[in-house]
Amino acid sequence: MTSHAASEANILWFIPTHGDGRHLGTAIGARETDQSYLRQIAQAADSLGYFGVLLPTGRSCEDSWVVASSLVPATERLRFLVAVRPGLQSPTLAARMAATLDRLSNGRLLINVVTGGDPVENRGDGIFLSHADRYAVTREFLDVWRGLFSGAPVHYEGEHIRIEDGRLFYPPVQAGGPPLYFGGSSDAANAVAATYVDKYLTWGEPPVQVAAKLAGVRRLAEAQGRKVSFGIRLHVVVRETTEAAWAAADDLIRHVDDATIASAQAIYARMDSVGQRRMAELHGGRRDKLEVSPNLWAGVGLVRGGAGTALVGDPETVAARIREYMDIGIDSFVLSGYPHLEEAYRFAELVFPLLPLAATTGRARGSAANNGPFGESIANGLPPALRQAAM
Repeated sequence: MTSHAASEANILWFIPTHGDGRHLGTAIGARETDQSYLRQIAQAADSLGYFGVLLPTGRSCEDSWVVASSLVPATERLRFLVAVRPGLQSPTLAARMAATLDRLSNGRLLINVVTGGDPVENRGDGIFLSHADRYAVTREFLDVWRGLFSGAPVHYEGEHIRIEDGRLFYPPVQAGGPPLYFGGSSDAANAVAATYVDKYLTWGEPPVQVAAKLAGVRRLAEAQGRKVSFGIRLHVVVRETTEAAWAAADDLIRHVDDATIASAQAIYARMDSVGQRRMAELHGGRRDKLEVSPNLWAGVGLVRGGAGTALVGDPETVAARIREYMDIGIDSFVLSGYPHLEEAYRFAELVFPLLPLAATTGRARGSAANNGPFGESIANGLPPALRQAAM
């Protein structure tokens, strides 16, 4: 264990606003992700004790702000990691939105700063900037953001953003504004992370590669007298046995054919995202070498952009792999699995008891222990074997 090791973990889940189902790359076993279903996932995550949920952003997703606003009243403790998009949003408008949702949720908002790595999608949204210019916009956006949440009027003139007398009249619940999360693997992204954000997110690469990324961001932050914490975005396929977990992983891509893989990889190749390139390099579009590190499976990335790897195994093995990431400094895990409702239960029930979860995670601390009933009554008269409620 290194001096940077995390002693406790926060576990977040995922709200699949771009679709869900039992298999990838097919309509077979697909599931409608309407408001009722998304609410079920959010309430399950809230009840099970997840720290929060990530809402994705992009043109293939429902709008993350609208969805989060609809789910806040249906939950009690769950935090919502919602995207701001430099270049798509004015920083003053985004700050007002964030302060409002933070107040209405009583401090349950987290902010995901997303620069965007697909030039085709960006042009569809009216952004015609190079990779370097997009990160320059992000830096200016966060300069204004930081000024607004300091409580002072903002007068700012950058190369891309100009603000005259910008003000945030109604402050958020969280002092200084909701925590800023951010991911990116390029030098420009690392510089932004080191200068502005609270938590740097990486996609699920092998631990040795993740350790190198974290060390680089940590050095940049320390050179500015700052500290940055770290999180990772992963899928999970957990079953009670290792054999069952790998069978479930194989079943997840059972209907994915070579033509679908080729089409997906062609789209990812057009992107200028360094992180997406690193994800694609893990599997190279091939089915025969998908375990890229012990229990780290790249099958999801054959047809899914962004996070493309999953931890696969029995509960003890998956918990051990999570601890390996904690040993190199990861303290937050943004997880997902298919279908998202069932896998949220499965992971919480099987793996939560094996992890050192942070004190703020879980059911309300100090409340009375929930002693059951757990399980169905036997023959209408006998309770199932008693167990200690997980707190």
